[in-house]
Amino acid sequence: MLMRLLSGDAPRSRVLALVLVAILVGLALAPWLFPGTRSLNVAAKVAVFVLLVASYDLLLGYTGIVSFAHTMFFGIGGYGVGIAMAKLGAGWGALGLGVALALALSALLALGIGLLSLRVKAIFFAMITLAVASFAQILASQLSAFTGGEDGLTFRLPEALQSRLAVYYLVLSVALVLFLVLLRVVNSPFGRVLLSIRENEFRSEAIGYRTVHYRTAANCIAALFATAAGALYALWLRYIGPDTTLSFTIMIDILLMVVIGGMGTMYGAVLGATLFVVAQNYLQDAMKLASDGLAGVPLLANLLHPDRWLLWLGVLFILCVYYFPAGIVGRLRK
Repeated sequence: MLMRLLSGDAPRSRVLALVLVAILVGLALAPWLFPGTRSLNVAAKVAVFVLLVASYDLLLGYTGIVSFAHTMFFGIGGYGVGIAMAKLGAGWGALGLGVALALALSALLALGIGLLSLRVKAIFFAMITLAVASFAQILASQLSAFTGGEDGLTFRLPEALQSRLAVYYLVLSVALVLFLVLLRVVNSPFGRVLLSIRENEFRSEAIGYRTVHYRTAANCIAALFATAAGALYALWLRYIGPDTTLSFTIMIDILLMVVIGGMGTMYGAVLGATLFVVAQNYLQDAMKLASDGLAGVPLLANLLHPDRWLLWLGVLFILCVYYFPAGIVGRLRK
């Protein structure tokens, strides 16, 4: 039963299996294990970013496509919910309409980008998606009548979702179900064709697969899941703005999470997103404790000052790439 739920893709490592179970249990019991607004916010962000990073890994890790437009689809999901709830009121109809329109727009854009751009070389496709993502961010900032501009939009949720606990478990449940769907996609015959395209596009084309069609389909599927992640994030924040979903910094974070966890494995998205989000939120606190404890050693205390947390996050990333070139999951599976 468990193997069917995981689409036959076992962790293939006892340590990895234990870590995945620990993360799942931690997220499921987060409101009681880690009480407090900040801890719950970190747990919700982990759940959303696991889904977002897994959807991007479908492109980068399984198909070999480098896209910088993923945050655009993430933002479309967030803005779809935000605009619908802010303009039409806090009802389930508005919520459903916002999500449906966001998914439809993302599908159309992903299809257009794929058909028009995936025929070119990888570097040119990456540049095209970067230009499109930048345009979307500028558009969100300029159309203040609809998007709230730089200030964004704050909105209310339906009565049943007024409790933060209810929203948290909605976000976690939907993210878990969609992650399992992605796991099914990559372990299907379609997913194996994507892997063959990644390994040798010319040979895949030679044996009869229309690689442009498969790459476009992968682009559309990844966009839809990223849109769903954006909608979940907007529900959790009850706010949407350019910096929360469309920022290029988020795109860089997604790339780092994929590389840290391991490309070409959905479980890498779980580990990468969890480690990165937790480090992003708690590394400063850990460094403050270390700096205070080493107050008698000026040089070390200065190096571990909380203001230098980005430096140490970069060092941790470099060490991770150096010692785990195939990602944490790749290393554990060996």
